[in-house]
Amino acid sequence: MTGVKTILFYFFICCISINAKAQSILVNDTYTASQLVENILVNSSCATIINPVATGDNYSGSQKSYAYFNAATTNFPFKEGVVLSTWTSQNSVGPFVTNRGGGDSRWVGDSDLEQALNLNQTFNATVLEFDFVPLTNFISFNYIFASNEYQLYFPCAFSDGFAFLIKEKGSSAPFQNIAVLPNSSIPVSSTKVHPLISPYNTGNGLISGCPPENENYFGGYNGSTSPINYSAQTVVLNAQSTVIAGKTYHIKLVIADDENREFDSAVFLEAGSFLPKINLGPDRLLTTNTAICFGESFTIDPKLLSNYTYRWYKNNVLLPENTPTYNATSSGIYKVEVLLTSSCIATEEIKIEYIPEIDLMDTTLSQCDDDADGITIFDLTKVDAIVKNNIPNLSAVVYYNSLADAKAKLNPITNATSFTNTGTNQSVFARVTNTLGCESFATVQLIVSTIVIAPQNPIATCDADGSEDGLAQFDLNSQVTPQVLAGLPPGLVVKYYLNTNDAVVEQNVLPTLFKNTIPNQQTIFAKILNGPDCYSITVITLEVNSFDPPNFQDESLILCEGTPINLTVNTGFSSYLWSTQATTNSITIDSPGTYFVTVTNKNGCQKTKKFIVSLSGIATITGVKVNDFARNENSITIEYTGIGAYEFSIDGDFFQDNSTFEGVAPGEYLLFAKDKNGCGLSLPFTTYILDYPRYFTPNNDGYNDAWKIKNLETLPKSTLYIFDRYGKLLKQLTVSSNGWNGTFNGSALPADDYWFHLNLENGRTIKGHFSLKR
Repeated sequence: MTGVKTILFYFFICCISINAKAQSILVNDTYTASQLVENILVNSSCATIINPVATGDNYSGSQKSYAYFNAATTNFPFKEGVVLSTWTSQNSVGPFVTNRGGGDSRWVGDSDLEQALNLNQTFNATVLEFDFVPLTNFISFNYIFASNEYQLYFPCAFSDGFAFLIKEKGSSAPFQNIAVLPNSSIPVSSTKVHPLISPYNTGNGLISGCPPENENYFGGYNGSTSPINYSAQTVVLNAQSTVIAGKTYHIKLVIADDENREFDSAVFLEAGSFLPKINLGPDRLLTTNTAICFGESFTIDPKLLSNYTYRWYKNNVLLPENTPTYNATSSGIYKVEVLLTSSCIATEEIKIEYIPEIDLMDTTLSQCDDDADGITIFDLTKVDAIVKNNIPNLSAVVYYNSLADAKAKLNPITNATSFTNTGTNQSVFARVTNTLGCESFATVQLIVSTIVIAPQNPIATCDADGSEDGLAQFDLNSQVTPQVLAGLPPGLVVKYYLNTNDAVVEQNVLPTLFKNTIPNQQTIFAKILNGPDCYSITVITLEVNSFDPPNFQDESLILCEGTPINLTVNTGFSSYLWSTQATTNSITIDSPGTYFVTVTNKNGCQKTKKFIVSLSGIATITGVKVNDFARNENSITIEYTGIGAYEFSIDGDFFQDNSTFEGVAPGEYLLFAKDKNGCGLSLPFTTYILDYPRYFTPNNDGYNDAWKIKNLETLPKSTLYIFDRYGKLLKQLTVSSNGWNGTFNGSALPADDYWFHLNLENGRTIKGHFSLKR
């Protein structure tokens, strides 16, 4: 077969020399199935080829739908290979020209392809199939799918079908299609590999486009300079399958039009790419999270017969090992060459990277012992961060009683927050994994602290919240911690608890501002910590001193204008401080305001008393409002000024809070205003209530013989007129007259009602009537 390929090579050299300016691939459809498989596609002694068969276009005279191709001077990805098409293979020669294909109606499809791709009906099928016996456990070859279905909106709905079908010869199992997208089971087609397809206007309406599908595998559209006569193609793809060395397999490479013959497709197979190969598996890389954990060995296994000859390389340096497998323990590019036959060498390489070591930190954890028996409770999780050594993205730490258990992941410590040691100098073992499952271990030594610090002086404070109940608030950080840490190494911190058990396990920590719950005196426990370690636990006594001096209530006092007063508290206290800055037990003041005095006893407790001093003084009566000539509704309202609180009197004996007196009888009154706070009585003020008699009896009995308005002389400029019922003026009286005796021109007037007009000197006019009785 090698001689035949040489002859064909010279044939193409001649073709190239005849058409040196050709920019298209060259196609030769005179090759037989054996030549295409053995000399072009395989071209190796590493596989035994049996019964090559090619079928396709038998209806176009001497032209065939399968052929050999050569890239010539073009940039086609494959230099040479085999082309299988759904039309005459010569039509594959570029450039691309928009046209319609088709084939003879007698050229049928392929049922195996229809079954593999679940197609309804295919036409114009081209098949290249053969049996082969691999010498390795893996085969692969490279191919490109090209199609005229890559036009207009067609990729949204139409694609020709092709498949590379393989199965063990004689097996009743269905074929496996290996012409699929990488790492998937998706068959390659123009509907599964294309860019964005825009809507297309057919002239009879708009046909919707479709989004891209697996666009990264699309190789691009073709035009007038394309080396092939197809509208577009995929990138170079690889078909691969695992096999068993020495077994016979049947492979069927098939392509066909699906449902119509109008647009054609082809698959280009790279020459020499169909080879039995070694599958060492994927590279183990940090970037793909498949690298090997530090400290582990990785077995590189070609999975081939042990009687082959093996050569191993690391970074292109030959290694001394010649075994069928190799155990890698460090990063590098490893390669194996396997001599399968005297003329067949298979080779493959794999890149292996190692994850850096998880550098955990061994540490110690110290805990205090509340009863000196060497047994106590540890919170192992307190050293989690130390064990992890600030390495990010690690799992939670799991602790074990032995390193063997940790490595075997057996019997983890389930109570890590409350672990009780079983003896002194005991160690536990931490296991941690990273996001890739790599593990590492660290040792944590458990130490029981025996440090005892000096007994602490009681911490005293005063009951200053006003309730005198023996309860007070302590600021533990400022009142207790400085005393506890005095003389101890720097860097220690203190937490406080109600009992030793809480202190040991660090639960129910007391707040910084703590109010005792037992009156007057209470014991709490201070736990001194050095990072996660317990340095010591000591007892703290809190004392609350009460201070409630007698007669120390706030007072309200009155300061009379012009008269100073003394503010005084008891003697016998350690110190006094007034708001005036005086430091005696008594001060003299002469102005109103609020005054404070704070006294301190021998325990340093303080109490503050408040004096509220208000100013008061004697009132001044400035006037009076009188409502008279109203009988029972006569009233007096006292007008006054003053800064005190006052009560009032119109007779000097009876006093009332209201400055208005109702129902006052006619007469002379002496008015007073008295300060309720004892600052004194105002000067008297005289006023009068005037009213007229409602009748008189001029019968000379010495009683009520004249009609007169009493006290009218207090208004000397007033004038008084008396009229009969008809308005006749009978008498004009002066304020100094003795009144009217009931006569007119010396004659006695009869009993009757008479009227008067009183014009007061203040402009007020009083009118009324009275009766004369005989």
